[in-house]
Amino acid sequence: MGRAVVQMALLGLLLASATTLADKADWDIYSFHINSTVSSRYATTVITSRVANRMNDSKEIEFHVRIPKNAFISKFRMLIDGHFYDGVVKGKEKAQQQYTEAVSRGQSAGLVSSVGRTMEKFKTSVTLAAHKKVTFELTYEELLKRRLGKYELQIHARPMQPVKDFKVDVYINEKAGINFMEVKGGLNTKALANAITRTHLDKQAWVYFYPTEDQQKTCDSCGEQGMNGDLVIVYDVNRNPSLGDIKKSGRYFVHHFAPSNLASIPKNVVFVIDQSGSMHGRKMLQTRIALIHILSDLAEEDHFGLITFDSQVFHWKRELVQATKGNLESAKTFARQIVERGSTDISRAVLEGTRMLNAHPREGSASLLILLTDGDPTSGETNPEVIQSNVRRAIAGKFPLYCLGFGFDVNFEFLEKMSLQNNGVARRIYEDSDADLQLTGFYNEVATPLLTDVTMIYNGGANLTETNFSRYYNGSEIVVAGQITDNDIETFTPQVVAISSNRRVTFSDINATVESVEDASDSSIQRVWAYLTVKQLLEKELVLSGPEKENAKKEALDLSLKYSFVTPLTSMVVTKPQGEITDVLHKPREGKNKEGKSLHSMSPRKRMQSTVFSTSLIGMHGYRGPPRIPQVGHFSMSSGSFGGGSGSLNRLRGSGTRNWLTGSAQGLKKSQLADDDHHALLVSKDVPDYGSIDIQPTIVSPRATDAPLSHRFLQKTENLSLPLCFDVTGNVQLKLLHHPSGELFVNGQLDSVANGGFRRITILLKTDLRVEIDTEKVLLIEGQRISGLDRYISITVGSLTLFSREKEIDVAVGDTRMVILIHKENGKDFLWPILRQRPLDDNVSGILALKPAVYEEVQQSPSTRLKIKGQDYDASRASAVDYSINPSPINDCWLISAESALQRSLVDFIVA
Repeated sequence: MGRAVVQMALLGLLLASATTLADKADWDIYSFHINSTVSSRYATTVITSRVANRMNDSKEIEFHVRIPKNAFISKFRMLIDGHFYDGVVKGKEKAQQQYTEAVSRGQSAGLVSSVGRTMEKFKTSVTLAAHKKVTFELTYEELLKRRLGKYELQIHARPMQPVKDFKVDVYINEKAGINFMEVKGGLNTKALANAITRTHLDKQAWVYFYPTEDQQKTCDSCGEQGMNGDLVIVYDVNRNPSLGDIKKSGRYFVHHFAPSNLASIPKNVVFVIDQSGSMHGRKMLQTRIALIHILSDLAEEDHFGLITFDSQVFHWKRELVQATKGNLESAKTFARQIVERGSTDISRAVLEGTRMLNAHPREGSASLLILLTDGDPTSGETNPEVIQSNVRRAIAGKFPLYCLGFGFDVNFEFLEKMSLQNNGVARRIYEDSDADLQLTGFYNEVATPLLTDVTMIYNGGANLTETNFSRYYNGSEIVVAGQITDNDIETFTPQVVAISSNRRVTFSDINATVESVEDASDSSIQRVWAYLTVKQLLEKELVLSGPEKENAKKEALDLSLKYSFVTPLTSMVVTKPQGEITDVLHKPREGKNKEGKSLHSMSPRKRMQSTVFSTSLIGMHGYRGPPRIPQVGHFSMSSGSFGGGSGSLNRLRGSGTRNWLTGSAQGLKKSQLADDDHHALLVSKDVPDYGSIDIQPTIVSPRATDAPLSHRFLQKTENLSLPLCFDVTGNVQLKLLHHPSGELFVNGQLDSVANGGFRRITILLKTDLRVEIDTEKVLLIEGQRISGLDRYISITVGSLTLFSREKEIDVAVGDTRMVILIHKENGKDFLWPILRQRPLDDNVSGILALKPAVYEEVQQSPSTRLKIKGQDYDASRASAVDYSINPSPINDCWLISAESALQRSLVDFIVA
């Protein structure tokens, strides 16, 4: 049977490849979801892609996904014909034979390769029979690192084709409280702004990105092949000014320490700049720009030195001097005149910088040495191990060495090991237009030391991660995890001892409490401990030798296998259907190719051909499934929708109707959302009468009921002020969303359940198409033809696309996207709609179209009054359930009359 290669780039990141792309009609990525949950700064991200082979022949489907380099893959599985094929994490040596056999046959062996500055690409493939579907699911985990006062969670989307069911859901839960949260990145542009919904409630935050199919083609970085860009969620947490934030779950704890109310420590810094011939051109120009900028940021209390080197060492001044205005101007002039030439004597230059710092002891200051180079040592001492030994002996633990490797000709492993041996870090600088910004950005991270010689002490703690740190810089964070001995919280006493300027300081709080987090969602604390331990053991294994090196390697391997982490010591074997090659995936070290050779030693052409690094992966056993991601909506900030949450959700099924007959509706394009779908489309000759609904609804007064019930609605605000809330009494039918063109009407019938929601939602299109949704079924009515839709279905009719799932129903019409959740309250199910994407037309009306409230408190005694659009209204403190969020929180709110909140009569929002 003929085969074509179907390329898919996913991730929240799919990647283009040189292989042949099949026509879009041949294959279909009909669903692509990214769910990311962050708890205690630990992010677990699940990428789920569902693909259908539309052809009469088998096709090879390739799954590509980019993950952060700092992350560990922990799960991978495929679902084909109801069977799961899980990846299994093994020690690299045990998996090597399978890997070698696959490579010798010329087969793709399952690859993880470096992509750009911060990402790795995971790749595997499977042959899919005609008219079959496959679900790929990948899970990876990472501890977010605080830099310059914030955490960043990056999600990159490039699905290589517009996807009807495209969703990104991010949930952040920080017990310390979220100080701020914002969304950045190339996909946060004007064209896609109304596809992003964000909510921030004290300790929790949600971000949803639901672009329509059209938007995926028309944004700034979009085209016929869909989106190509990033969403970056940026946030920080509230902090205890003394001891920090300590969380416990089971017998494990994690401590985040980041005090900010400290005086900065004057620093002594020496810059060692490579000026060898390989720095010619843009690299040297950008280095000069960055160096001049960094010199401008030095404080007058700082002392500094500047040397350049090729085969010789050149001093601006032979000793450190104070950062006075005159000295800084002189140093900038020296920097502007740096000329690249000659070979590279790294050893002599670093040792000279060390001498300058050792000769300039200054009480109450912090010293650091920064090396920038783009190549290998080619002059003087060239043996890397001898250089590392000499530098380590000269520094003697007195200050950290930071190594910046410019480009890919540098021996990065040499720099990394030398930095780690001297309490520093290595960072690669990429040869891009913003290299100068990369250089200054790194310097800013270490520009403001606040503490030195930091020791984290935990009486009653065991199996601790690293507890000694040479420096703590403003905007960063120290993280320690471990176990509480005998799980006895009463005897567990944390303390931090450090040097601030020239005095010893102790951080402790006798009244401090270790917050216990026992819900299942925070089992991540144990995984934080495992993640940190493995990372630090891998660093130790790099710098140690002999038995110590082997012990660190074995301990890291054992933990990687226990927690199913794909690390440089493990591989994931991707199992496949019988008869196909098993993929073995390996995680590369920075600067290594798949054979383990250093990239810098290859020719430029060979380097270009070796951008793929072997990275073992194999799904795993004990699959837990994706984390539960809350569904957000609101009368709100960006979308104008209103609150709703979720409880136990009913599965959409046809059990609530009578005499269902299998059939197909004329003119419908369908694609199921799961491989175990059955009876995807049902037709009924006997449908309950829901009554007629006019295209142009008639406005009537609220209907009286025998037992009126109130339904409370939240109207959110653009800032963190208290939301407004108002009540609607009776099981009336509300106008949810009406488009001024008259082509779209969405109405909702309130139920008779106390604290409930809607029992039915009706969507009408001018094209004589109507959708009726209740908690048991979905009816699609085209003229006289009525079709019932079963669970897990995707239907497109004209401009309407509907996705029916177990927990929600997504509806997209033109530039509008809505989600309807099913909740359970006191044993009763009800619906709650959320507007995920507001129509571009500002003249839309209805409850869902309400914009965020803007008000001010004008009177607080004897009763509260709020000023809204120049008018004063009585208000009382109350609470309301936010059903747009799962789990649904109870929020405080200002309760006012419906007319005051709506700024119109409630009658205008009620239809017959």
